[in-house]
Amino acid sequence: MIKVLVADDHTLVRKGLKQLLLETKDIEEVDEARDGKETITKVNKKDYDLVLLDISLPGRSGIDVLKQLKYSKPGLPVLILSMHPEEQYAVRSLRAGAAGYLTKESAPVELIAAIRKVARGGKYITASLAEKLAGEIGPSSEKLLHEMLSDREYQVMCMIASGKPVKEIAEALNLSVKTISTHRARILRKMHMDNNAQLTHYAIKHGLVD
Repeated sequence: MIKVLVADDHTLVRKGLKQLLLETKDIEEVDEARDGKETITKVNKKDYDLVLLDISLPGRSGIDVLKQLKYSKPGLPVLILSMHPEEQYAVRSLRAGAAGYLTKESAPVELIAAIRKVARGGKYITASLAEKLAGEIGPSSEKLLHEMLSDREYQVMCMIASGKPVKEIAEALNLSVKTISTHRARILRKMHMDNNAQLTHYAIKHGLVD
């Protein structure tokens, strides 16, 4: 029997997932967490078979939470369930230790299949994601510019490209405006760009923003 922790900042999403999972005969328990801090606290206090984790959490990103979970409980499988398409965060999630990546547009039957596979110690990777991972094997000279960014820099880049001002990004990530400005300067330097408009154009071209 599978014990799951659902980590998502939207109450309706958590309740809907909980109801769906509890209707599945081999899932016996579903707990909820509304942010990264609560997720880490619950995982440290209780044994779960799997964490169903959203990328977009308040305060700390899902990637940051994932890394913390893999540090404190390396054997705990984490399945990412995100509103973001695979192009945006899937490869980075797997690199950080996720056992699989699904979008919230996935069919319930696919989610259940993924949970069962990951809870047994397997990986759940779609055919399109497998193709992206194969591309990661090539030499670094073949990598796209955004793949050279750290996870935090990538997150900030996507938020800038989505039109969010520096102050709003700082509040969302619980960082100072100065820190975000420093990240922005590094991003522009690494990507050989001069301004936000160029970042936005690049992000849209490569499907990195919705």
